[in-house]
Amino acid sequence: MDGPVERIEEGGTGTRDVRRLEARWGEEREGGFFPSLTSTSYSSSSSSSFTKTTSRDGTKGGSSILTSTKTGGTGGSFGGDPFGMDLGAFLRGNEEDDVPDFHARSVKTSVRSERQADYVGKDCSDIQRNHLTGEKSGLYKINLSPPSPNGAVEVYCDQEGLLGGWTLVQQRTHGEVSFNRSWADYQKGFGRVDGQGKGEVWLGLKHLHLLTREESMLRVELEDWEGGVATAEYTVKVGSEADAYQLTVAEYTGDAGDALVKGESSLGSQGSPGVGLGSFLSHQGMKFSTFDKDNDRWEESCAEMYGGGWWYNNCQSANLNGVYYKGGKYDPGRNVPYEIENGVVWLTYKPADYSLKTTRMKIRPLAMV
Repeated sequence: MDGPVERIEEGGTGTRDVRRLEARWGEEREGGFFPSLTSTSYSSSSSSSFTKTTSRDGTKGGSSILTSTKTGGTGGSFGGDPFGMDLGAFLRGNEEDDVPDFHARSVKTSVRSERQADYVGKDCSDIQRNHLTGEKSGLYKINLSPPSPNGAVEVYCDQEGLLGGWTLVQQRTHGEVSFNRSWADYQKGFGRVDGQGKGEVWLGLKHLHLLTREESMLRVELEDWEGGVATAEYTVKVGSEADAYQLTVAEYTGDAGDALVKGESSLGSQGSPGVGLGSFLSHQGMKFSTFDKDNDRWEESCAEMYGGGWWYNNCQSANLNGVYYKGGKYDPGRNVPYEIENGVVWLTYKPADYSLKTTRMKIRPLAMV
């Protein structure tokens, strides 16, 4: 046996499908399988308990927690496995505890026969289960406001990895799409990606709200200009328009640092206006702001100064919608009218004068049923 094997067992008073994930480690672990990886404990916000595999290079934010070898689409250098799971962890201890607690997708022939080529799902996990080609990443239609026929929107579904089911809601890769947009633009969304997941996009605040009405997970993927990657995952909810699309995030895990909940507390070279030493720049609970609709906590406008739309506080520890600087370095000559470090930033991963090369935000429901 060369790797994980899936087995259906019968037991108890009736028949039930149980997904058993087994892996043989022995010589493979020493030689071929993940020889440079070390294991660290990962606990999701559900009752599941997993093992995250991390490649360490000794630099801040320079480790990659993904182990999938698949490439293409939005996976890129991030790979495809959203958890970087070490399946060997399921072989330790009591056999009854070896069964993962997540809701495994059915592999029954009867379910597969019901797949539809024109299926419109409620999200990408629904597409994955019911669309004829839904197990492959690509563009699909989802209906966020059923049963309204006008509720359908085309999205990119990332189905790579052990679970898949991710809806791409934000992506920056080359800076050709301006993210310094109005409130109306951020509400409805702008930009687009193709069937391979290439392009730049903001799905829209109204869609983010509808996608997160049920318990959801946010995955942030970051890439710097030297090839380093990092991730951050949270449970997430985006409020309605009446609440100015207020952001609720919790339960951080990852290696990018917690820039959304804990934020960046030191002044240092962050260049945040109106912020004293030791100020707390969490984005948790913040309302969304744009240059034409100021909902931040600063006496002036963070969005007018930093550009883009974001859940500004006073002002930012993270901003994935800032000015895109090719090469990564903030260029004061391009700032009008302010000279401020206003790039694509995640301050717990890179300093404020470092603008990231690639960013992605993906959302999926916590309950994969």
